[in-house]
Amino acid sequence: MRFKVVIPARYASTRLPAKPLLDLGGKPMVVRVAERAILAGAEEVVVATDHPQVLAAVERHGLRALLTRVDHASGTDRLAEVVDSAGWSDETIVVNVQGDEPLIDPAVIVQTAAQLAQSGADIATVAHPVTDAADFFNPNVVKVVFAATGDALYFSRAPIPYARDHFAREAGGETLPAEMSAYRHVGLYAYRARFLRTYATLAPSPLESLEALEQLRALWHGFRISVAIAEQLPAAGVDTPADAQRVQAWFEKFDRACF
Repeated sequence: MRFKVVIPARYASTRLPAKPLLDLGGKPMVVRVAERAILAGAEEVVVATDHPQVLAAVERHGLRALLTRVDHASGTDRLAEVVDSAGWSDETIVVNVQGDEPLIDPAVIVQTAAQLAQSGADIATVAHPVTDAADFFNPNVVKVVFAATGDALYFSRAPIPYARDHFAREAGGETLPAEMSAYRHVGLYAYRARFLRTYATLAPSPLESLEALEQLRALWHGFRISVAIAEQLPAAGVDTPADAQRVQAWFEKFDRACF
């Protein structure tokens, strides 16, 4: 199976300035992410950045980077610019790997690309079972429900699906019903290049604005999102200084030569 990986890497970050350049065992974080994508077998890996320093850091390590516009509203828009700049065909499978996930499992990248190839959908993404009630009710944990076909029906920060009778009995919401299947959305996406070219023309949806979830724009306009189930919850990304310390400690502990 052939697929490409694009890693959007925006320089500015409120909580972690210059986040793509965070040192992890002697290499910038965005380079660590690119190395994971290479291990996944991507035929091409491109870092899409808005800053010359990130571009230079990636190229110093012998990897490919493109300098993209600074005014993109989302990583998806940045991917679309790469697709057009590179002239990739409409059927090209493009996996969007976030630039702050240096511990991402290459197998999950492959799984996402394969889900798109096998399903014939416009987009593929990943979910993992939610078994903890605190996560289920946490608005920072995005939930997804999907049809028998595996296509997403809806994404929400609300607790979905809501087990009405169980939670009526368990007023505190401390447990989940054993028979209920709930899934956490993992923010890894694969797209067909033709969708990325279309995305920029789509008007934002009111659901997207309410939930602050960009993927709802695609559902609102009738595009298919196929969901793969990951066996293990992917490692958390780097959003805060505490996250940075955790990941830096990880790279200090393990043999750098393996990564």
